[in-house]
Amino acid sequence: MKQKAQSLGKLLKDLDKPLLIASVALFIFGLLNIVTASSRAAVVNYDVSIYYYFYRQLIFIILGLVAGLIIIKTDTKYYKLIVPILFVAVIALNLWALTFDELSGSKNWIDLKFTKLQPSELSKPIIIALLAIMFEKNYRKLRTLNIKHYDTIATMIFVAMIIPAIIVLQKDFGTLLIILFIIFMMFLSSPILKVDKIKTFILMVGLGALALLVMYSVQGYILNDARISRFTSFLDPCGNYENGGYQVCNSYIAINDGGFWGLGIGKSKQKYSYIPEPHTDSAFAIIAEEYGIYRTIFIFILYGVVLYRIAVIGAKSSTLRGRYMCVGIISYIFIHIFINLGGMFGLIPLTGVPLPFLSYGGSFVLSLIASLSIVQRVAIESKNKKIKIPK
Repeated sequence: MKQKAQSLGKLLKDLDKPLLIASVALFIFGLLNIVTASSRAAVVNYDVSIYYYFYRQLIFIILGLVAGLIIIKTDTKYYKLIVPILFVAVIALNLWALTFDELSGSKNWIDLKFTKLQPSELSKPIIIALLAIMFEKNYRKLRTLNIKHYDTIATMIFVAMIIPAIIVLQKDFGTLLIILFIIFMMFLSSPILKVDKIKTFILMVGLGALALLVMYSVQGYILNDARISRFTSFLDPCGNYENGGYQVCNSYIAINDGGFWGLGIGKSKQKYSYIPEPHTDSAFAIIAEEYGIYRTIFIFILYGVVLYRIAVIGAKSSTLRGRYMCVGIISYIFIHIFINLGGMFGLIPLTGVPLPFLSYGGSFVLSLIASLSIVQRVAIESKNKKIKIPK
């Protein structure tokens, strides 16, 4: 028992403290904000306790911490055995989700009666880890000039695109964009030679354009009227209030009403039926309304700390797989922040994407904690192994 306690103590000592502190601070703030943001929806819309969403989020955070501890204690050298099994499992879960009824226009949820799981969210860290392992395994081959790499590259692309292909069937456009961005950034930083990257990029752009053309021609599948209205109204959401711009317009009103100092905790007006499900995708609008721009600056500072520390840990990684996993995870967190806040500020069309640490969502919390735990494991291994990896 004493030896286990010492081992756990050593493990905790080796964690990256700035990343840990920033992550914990954001999770605690997000959890507390869910109480005020979801209060009206919980009581009026669903006739449950004001703390209903708070407790559900807390349960998923605790489950995430348990899973995170297992990840932190597992050496990444075993990922080549574990991750392929998990990859097959999430493929099966994503296919299973197709058998359930649509929810908000997508078949991306598994209804377990006591809760709902979104397997496409759980897929993100697994795809990241799998690609990192494949890049490490094929590193020397991909860097050798006199060997053709097309078969290896084609295999990696095929594997990477299995889950995005299923997500197309699920009609989850937001998650599809995020996973494709993660894959793109990982391939961009991969050991693949520059000339092969350019050829692969041109090929993928061509295939992507063809896919978009097919999706556009089959209107009502992915690009249905509701989604098209988001694209056509984002430049002037308040001018297109009745045609898809109401959520962004009400977010503008919330941020404007909050001003510099905010209305005060629990005093949001827009959460009263103006912004739908304000504890999920529109969490930041409620935070800005109640806390004001002055206090929301600290959120961006903490986001900066999280992203910076992941970048530093990746750069100092003692393994290639660690480096590539950090690239994937920083891309994952960044694109979630960019798409959510970009849509909230009217910079890009609004897509139903949760804001890291602050939005309600069990599957997303599990995925996020797992990703951060992988980064912490990479940090631990880098501290304990002084192995120089090839440039």
